[in-house]
Amino acid sequence: VEFLYCDLASMKSIRQFVQRFRAKNCPLHVLVNNAGVMLVPERKTEDGFEEHFGLNYLGHFLLTNLLLDTLKQSGTHSHNARIITVSSATHYAGKLHLNDLKSRCSYSPHGAYAQSKLALVLFTYRLQHLLTANGSHVTANVVDPGVVNTKLYRHVFWVVKVAKWMTAWLFFKTPEEGASTSIYAAVSPEMEGAGGCYLYNEERTKSADVAYDEELQRRLWTESCKMVGISDESSKAP
Repeated sequence: VEFLYCDLASMKSIRQFVQRFRAKNCPLHVLVNNAGVMLVPERKTEDGFEEHFGLNYLGHFLLTNLLLDTLKQSGTHSHNARIITVSSATHYAGKLHLNDLKSRCSYSPHGAYAQSKLALVLFTYRLQHLLTANGSHVTANVVDPGVVNTKLYRHVFWVVKVAKWMTAWLFFKTPEEGASTSIYAAVSPEMEGAGGCYLYNEERTKSADVAYDEELQRRLWTESCKMVGISDESSKAP
């Protein structure tokens, strides 16, 4: 195990990380996009993005795109490279505000968190479409880990914290249990060559209806490229 520092809330840090990783000339067979914050007070990343959207979504969007060439070079016909992105069941309640992705007009911690998780699902489906169109030996899937007993809940109301403390043993997954579907997506032979799936409890399931809106997927991708400062190669794809 080797550690390389990367702050997903900083576009500069992400670019520096990718440079350091590429300098090692290592293949990249699995990328798991797992970082996240939840229900944080209204605040911005150093790049001026609302924190949920900037860290949970845009950070992973930029990181994945900057590593795509390495992933494509690492995948083969019999062993595809795999991208696993961790979303949440919260995405079912999410609404994508394309005209206000930075949440300048109004801010709701729950709304912002749900929007970031919906964006991750839309991103995954669009990414898989582009990978398939290019004939790349890379797959992209999105995972719902379930309700996991971690410090992600540090910003919820104290009443919720008390309830969580009393019931976590009964209703919450352990971190190990929460990681199981991501691990399944990353290494299971059953997922070889399978992309564009929404996985829960190691099974393919249906995501929110809006996540399958291909026009919304395209518009979010294009806007995301502008926000992180990369070229939109997808404009050449159908």
